[in-house]
Amino acid sequence: MEILEKYQIRGVPGHAMRTEIDGRRVDFWSPENPPHLLVAHDGQNVLDRRTATRRKTWGMARTAIKVAEECGVTPPAIIGVFHSRTKNDPNGRYKDLTPERPYKEGVKPIIPPGYSQLDLAELRGDHYQQEIVERIIPTITSALGFTPTRENTALLGSSMGGLATLYGVGLYPEVYGTALSFSPHWVIGAHPLVDALIDALPSPDRTKLWMSRGTKGLDGTYEPFQNYADQRAHDRGWVDGQNMITKVFERTSHSEKSWASYLDQALRFWLTE
Repeated sequence: MEILEKYQIRGVPGHAMRTEIDGRRVDFWSPENPPHLLVAHDGQNVLDRRTATRRKTWGMARTAIKVAEECGVTPPAIIGVFHSRTKNDPNGRYKDLTPERPYKEGVKPIIPPGYSQLDLAELRGDHYQQEIVERIIPTITSALGFTPTRENTALLGSSMGGLATLYGVGLYPEVYGTALSFSPHWVIGAHPLVDALIDALPSPDRTKLWMSRGTKGLDGTYEPFQNYADQRAHDRGWVDGQNMITKVFERTSHSEKSWASYLDQALRFWLTE
């Protein structure tokens, strides 16, 4: 694995690394001998403010270190997987992060006015998830010298990445033991998409589930669908405060700043046995 760049993050020991695996940019940071692995979508926004939307990251490494210290464990290794939106492929992010199978199996896409329609044949969500599991995770964890277990591995994302998180955990239950889904973008499929993703998750007796939303702007439109997702999860056997937490954060919006403000709560849920 070729390291393209090493860079420092204020307040974080060591260096973050940037590499490219099968043409996809990936950033990662790790302490020595990490017992846990956190894989995050939208890797542009995870560690490096130079690539982040509005130059605001999640502050993920700093928060992970703080929470791990509180929980009495070593911080997790963090992998940030970049989406593939470019000037030549402006819909690259949607093609990567859209849960592919539900739409190809009958969920009707709901495209807001002003957005271009996506041909279902262009979706590559399954390939993207396969890349992460079969190439990115093994390459980086091998370089770091550890083998993650499903119990200690979490998948995290927001918005479209929140959907991709639920989808990825459903596709690869042997890889991920925890789904951390911030502001999942239910509005592109409404209740049928909720059914497809929640019903495909692994058994609640072996999977931890975090979901959240804000109340301002786009996040405010998620309320009926997130309420329905919560009920579907409860019906399947998840129990609030045990293997599931779902939260509404008043006066927070659809932004990295908002998600970063309560990232610690999701990580604490994950890292607390």
